[in-house]
Amino acid sequence: MQPIFQNTGLVGTGAMGRGIAQMAAQAGSQVWLFDVQPGAALAARDALHATWQTLVTKNKMTAEQMQACVDRLQLASALSDLAPCDLVVEAIVERLDVKQRLFAELEDIVGPEAVLATNTSSLSITAIAAPLKRPAQLAGFHFFNPVPLMRVVEVIAGLKTSAKVCQQLTEFTRRFGHTPVTAQDTPGFIVNHAGRGYGTEALRVVGERVADFATIDRILKDQMGFRLGPFELMDLTALDVSHPVMESIYHQYFEEPRYRPSVITAQRLAGGVVGKKVGEGFYAYDKGVAQVPAEPAVPVVAEMPPVWVSPKAARRAELYQLLKDLGAQIETAAAPSSAALILVAPLGLDVTTLAAVERLDATRTVGIDMMLDDASVKRRVLATNPATRPDMAQAAHALFARDGKAVSVIRDSGGFITQRVVATIVNIAADMCQQGICSPADLDVAVTLGLGYPMGPLAMGDRIGPTNMLEILFNLQTVYGDPRYRPSPWLRRRGALGLSLTHEEA
Repeated sequence: MQPIFQNTGLVGTGAMGRGIAQMAAQAGSQVWLFDVQPGAALAARDALHATWQTLVTKNKMTAEQMQACVDRLQLASALSDLAPCDLVVEAIVERLDVKQRLFAELEDIVGPEAVLATNTSSLSITAIAAPLKRPAQLAGFHFFNPVPLMRVVEVIAGLKTSAKVCQQLTEFTRRFGHTPVTAQDTPGFIVNHAGRGYGTEALRVVGERVADFATIDRILKDQMGFRLGPFELMDLTALDVSHPVMESIYHQYFEEPRYRPSVITAQRLAGGVVGKKVGEGFYAYDKGVAQVPAEPAVPVVAEMPPVWVSPKAARRAELYQLLKDLGAQIETAAAPSSAALILVAPLGLDVTTLAAVERLDATRTVGIDMMLDDASVKRRVLATNPATRPDMAQAAHALFARDGKAVSVIRDSGGFITQRVVATIVNIAADMCQQGICSPADLDVAVTLGLGYPMGPLAMGDRIGPTNMLEILFNLQTVYGDPRYRPSPWLRRRGALGLSLTHEEA
């Protein structure tokens, strides 16, 4: 099969450039490596030879296939050597002026039908193409690191990008065995935009002293199935990378509240406490291993109080069954006795608000997060309010840990932790669909592959239910009075009609 592009040029031969070159060569293209740093292109070629040799050793490539790939690699000593290329991809410094100058030079070197592609993760494709004589020939071609393993590629059209160019890049991506997703030219494209909610909302939670870093990480992993908690993830990516991205997208969206960065990461960045690579971040590291504080022990309670459940509790029937399975003494009267532990299970509201609205004794009231089916989670989360008696909090903790499932007890918060973070993720994704940045299908695929989420944001919303998502967001607005929880119109329409969030419009 003939390659989509016969000759592919790579400008910039760092980790990203090498990875793209590897994929292009394996897809059958002649690849030209160019770098302004002396010896960098040669080092990249040697590294690619070593990579292919490793693949042969692991029986993932034959010796003949390796030799064919090696024969396709060429070194370019000057930019003008890229004249034969029908595709040139840049993977250089993230500076608009530098990229503009490079493409202006390339435009005068390559043929008029040659495609120019930028691997930028944060700059506007339209702005990069603006000075060009042929802006229709330039598109975004955003890979993720490491390129061979991160199998999603964003193809981004600027305002003047030709549809044919995007189609060619999309098909070329498929030849790699990667998954192409198409996006409009907006800040963060798909993956970096959709990923805003996870870390920023977790930072707001910790900033309100609802729980510590380790507890928040445990809850989001054990309840929703994220591979890494938000603070583990920020330690891995490092704040000198992730905090500037937070600021960039926030400012590019003209201070949209949903993307507001955190003073916590700004302060830690200023202090050099940026993450695992320096041995100190949200966690301390000993020989690269995070030093995670132990979980609080389950309290020993000599005499368990009876339990009364609010009639407005989410998943009330399921909560009753859980209490029976745990051997609780359940009260079923219209009001709790004077000795009862009072349970509420809000969606979006805080325990304090429910105790006040339902005229419950706040000293005996504890909340439980029932947004998700209890059988599907590895951890239960309880929340006290400012008036909750310690003995009632301890009784609730001991009761819900009886079957061995992990339990976290947090301070009062609208929407608990998982509700807040997931609702924020889903709402941002819905707003991206409202803006037409990408299709719902591409959004979920891009986030699942690019961020490693257990499922796409829209699939998360469907799992919980669009109506429940709206209830959580409306209630969070009530608790916090903050426009960042304003539901997207796209989400509101689907919630009103009972439509799946992954449903494609006609």
